[in-house]
Amino acid sequence: MSLRLQILAIFLVPVAVIGALYAFGLTIPIPHLGRDYVIRLALPQTAQPVDLPEVLGPPDRTRPLVVIDAGHGGKDPGASVEGLREKDIVLGLAKSLRDRLVEEGGIRVALTRDDDTYLILEERPQIARRLDADLFISIHADSAGDQLGVRGASIYTLSNEASSEAAARFAARENRAGLGVNGVVLDAQNEAVNTILVELSQRRTQEASAEFASLITREGEGVLSFHPQPRRSAALAVLRAPDVPGVLYESGFVTNPEDAERLTSDEGRAQFAETMARAIRIYFARQADLP
Repeated sequence: MSLRLQILAIFLVPVAVIGALYAFGLTIPIPHLGRDYVIRLALPQTAQPVDLPEVLGPPDRTRPLVVIDAGHGGKDPGASVEGLREKDIVLGLAKSLRDRLVEEGGIRVALTRDDDTYLILEERPQIARRLDADLFISIHADSAGDQLGVRGASIYTLSNEASSEAAARFAARENRAGLGVNGVVLDAQNEAVNTILVELSQRRTQEASAEFASLITREGEGVLSFHPQPRRSAALAVLRAPDVPGVLYESGFVTNPEDAERLTSDEGRAQFAETMARAIRIYFARQADLP
């Protein structure tokens, strides 16, 4: 062995030994001045799905279930201005809607978060899917920077282009997980068929989402303040569940004083909850009439 290799071995062998011990989660006793010190190497934890939230409302599981998602949270404050934080505003709106639905009865409801918890985007629609939700509503607030005159709510649904791309990715992911869509387990041997099945499911989901978005604008006319172009579509990750109809509701602009007042006042939250609850009930009534 050359001198260079001997020198390398002196440095690399201890590193290899420590790495092997780390991989097996072993401890390393180190004698030092008559005492033993132990280095404990914690192995990285496997990612686990978030705990499912409590479902409120009637115990009858045949009743429709709405999952309400308050955007942002935790280390992600969202749009902020003069002490107002999007994560706080939308949580207040989400709780108001939840309380309204529970008070009126007949509909089950759950929040993806009811405190300042941080959730990644992918976890939010997955909570709705794991709960077998019938409707998903993600609530946000916007910022227009220095344009103080920009105001009003918007309702987003998933765009057709994003839907097609999401269907292929979803099918591939569910293949590996051995899961399915609309209760049908996808065949891991046939990705082309799986993608078609997901696209068909997503098409029905988009139609239902568009209908619900229309009901929000109809029921909110003269009550809620809408942007001049209230109906929009975009490639939003939070709406890409292929079997749960959903919308992203941009409740207004925190940078607009009138919107900010409406979104943070008891009266404004009550108007939002009443209007949205009415749209939800009409939506479910129509779905119940479908063959």
